[in-house]
Amino acid sequence: MLERLRIRNFKGWRDTGDIRMAPITLFFGANNSGKSSIGQFLLMLKQTIESPGGKAVFCPGGQNSAMQLGSYREMVFGRDPNNKIEFECRWSLPESLKFSDPLSKQAFSGDVIGFEAKAGLTEGERHSLSLDHLKYELMANDETTIEIGMTRKPNTQSKYEVDAQKYALTRKQGRAWPLGDPVRFYGFPDEVVAHYQNADFAQSLNLRHEQLFRSLFYLGPLRTRAKRLYSWAGAEPEGVGYAGENTIAAILAAHGRSISTGFKRWSRPFQEIIARALKQLGLIEEFRVRPISEQRQEYKVEFRAKGSGDWVDLHNAGFGISQVLPVLVQCFYAPRNSIVFIEHPEIYLHPKAQSALADVMIDVINSREHGKNRSIQLIIETHSEYFLRRLQRRIAEDEGGIWQEQVSAYFANASKVPAALEALDLDEFGHILNWPKHFFGDKTDDMEKQAKATPKKLAREEYDKLSLDEQDEYANRINRKHFRKLAQLAEFQMEDYKKNPHKYYVW
Repeated sequence: MLERLRIRNFKGWRDTGDIRMAPITLFFGANNSGKSSIGQFLLMLKQTIESPGGKAVFCPGGQNSAMQLGSYREMVFGRDPNNKIEFECRWSLPESLKFSDPLSKQAFSGDVIGFEAKAGLTEGERHSLSLDHLKYELMANDETTIEIGMTRKPNTQSKYEVDAQKYALTRKQGRAWPLGDPVRFYGFPDEVVAHYQNADFAQSLNLRHEQLFRSLFYLGPLRTRAKRLYSWAGAEPEGVGYAGENTIAAILAAHGRSISTGFKRWSRPFQEIIARALKQLGLIEEFRVRPISEQRQEYKVEFRAKGSGDWVDLHNAGFGISQVLPVLVQCFYAPRNSIVFIEHPEIYLHPKAQSALADVMIDVINSREHGKNRSIQLIIETHSEYFLRRLQRRIAEDEGGIWQEQVSAYFANASKVPAALEALDLDEFGHILNWPKHFFGDKTDDMEKQAKATPKKLAREEYDKLSLDEQDEYANRINRKHFRKLAQLAEFQMEDYKKNPHKYYVW
């Protein structure tokens, strides 16, 4: 699970600052505020690790990639090729990493890995992207066990050198072979192991990094439309796909799985978990995926609405169901210790369903399988005030299923130059102590102007009923007194609104 993240000089971000990553991490902000860039950066690292062959530091994406970021100039801050992209992250390991020095026999272990890297275009080689340095830090109980990294040495035969702290690296006897270039943005090359007698553990750090980003699943903001029939030949997809195209295949592949949504709750079959989540959102009463015949590998997805006895094809349902179904399936389908990044899970949902979706997300991070916590981390980009309000309520409630430390929320403030990522200070009662201006638009300003406009409109309507002569007389003799009263009324309404805002609106 990711614990910390910081990004510098990527797209619109000069520096995101330190981002605390929690089981539920939320990013808010206006359109084009830069909040999507944070998820895009993580996806770029994922597709770099998963790209076949090649030694490119970063893989900005190809035709079938989740992210297509273009050239280095297009993704670096300010489009300035002199800027270097830097990042730091820290993540906890599902199982402790343990090894010993074969020379000194000293044992080392850690359950948290910190990592940092810096890359950019090389001086004199404007078309060559290279890594300036990378560094790993293995930690146990918040103390550093060992540090090891590679740093670029320009204008030398061996372009990189390895440095280790709290661990004595010993070179092998014989000819000193060059160390070679790092593998992409994160990896020690094989030459490091060949160069030193006791550097085998470096490959274990590479592996843990690969495991981290292979556990990241992404679901985009627009999901595929529902079909009348779905084909499935028995293959088990890794996830629902970037657009939810594998959603039904994932449901069918998970037919033998059983999940509970809390420590004291009974495990239920996977399809029933999805049906209960849809019902919890108020979208359906029952849900099923059934084969159309025993001779064909085709399936129909059907649901029954509340108060109806008829089963209806998903294809004929409202668009909201087909858009939220991949969200639910991906969250419960992902294997243990996964990170699920979702853009706008609430899209096309009624406000009431958006609120209920927050409860489902709480169920996801509390879910268990085979008696063990699934340890799912959710990274969510959203515009939904209703989603956030429900989380705030659950934090305040003793039986809400979530507490303050399990939620981390950030607001991308594009009004500042450069843009700033502001942490929302959530207290134990779910209150946001530093509510940003215009966080969800300017609701208070609209309500204030509505209160002021009401008496003015009433006066204008009364005035329009008079004849021309009466209007002149009204303007000369009565108008001042009448409008003075109305102005006093408007002022009274504003004073009352400030003292008792709950009388004028509800959250």
